[in-house]
Amino acid sequence: MIKHYIIDGNNLLGKLNKYNEFRKIKSDDTRANLALMVDRYFIRKKFTVTLHFDGHRKDVIKTNKVKLEYSKNKSADEWIKHEIMVMKNPKTICVVTSDNNVAQFARVSSCKVIKSESFATQLMENDNPDDENDRIKSINDDEMKKLFGVD
Repeated sequence: MIKHYIIDGNNLLGKLNKYNEFRKIKSDDTRANLALMVDRYFIRKKFTVTLHFDGHRKDVIKTNKVKLEYSKNKSADEWIKHEIMVMKNPKTICVVTSDNNVAQFARVSSCKVIKSESFATQLMENDNPDDENDRIKSINDDEMKKLFGVD
């Protein structure tokens, strides 16, 4: 049973670039946009998620469900392998990558592997910011008052 997703962020970004909607985003915002897409995808699912990026953190990206990891002076691939090695039960991990080296390491470690292009397709099918706005609009005033304890 999968409990934790480890996602190769730069690899996934490369696969998402084939989608026109994603390419329209300024390059400075692509990491933040990816993190928010992944966060929305997993928000109601009972998994923990780590999203790995190469390099250093530039801006703080706030997410509810996704833990962001930056490799600093190493490669994200090394950090992903390290995270797999320190996990108590690798059979509960799903690694999202199309990097053959990382995928092979994950498989040998008993992790499930999903190719980034497959996961990118799932993200794009699932990602509709208008759905969130519709949910917000559907909450009536009485529900909000009840939620915040106001009479």
